[in-house]
Amino acid sequence: MAGVNGAKFKIMPDSPQADLRKIEEKAKKIVEKFGGTNKEYTVEPIAFGLKALIVFFFYPDSKSTESLVDEFQKIGNVSSAELIDMRKVA
Repeated sequence: MAGVNGAKFKIMPDSPQADLRKIEEKAKKIVEKFGGTNKEYTVEPIAFGLKALIVFFFYPDSKSTESLVDEFQKIGNVSSAELIDMRKVA
């Protein structure tokens, strides 16, 4: 049986005025298309009103998350996306 990994990404908007709900909606579609499960989306204050979207989900270890950074960065009003944590779950 294949194992499961957990991945956590930080998605930074390009300004404090960026609509995090719209960014989250698009990130959800990317994660669902990728096959992510047990998805969790949280907002993390950074500084000066800027907030990051933290995306956490589980996925089969037969898949690679490398393309997801590029996909998240293509979302409008996103300045950067990075993988901040990855671990084997089962």
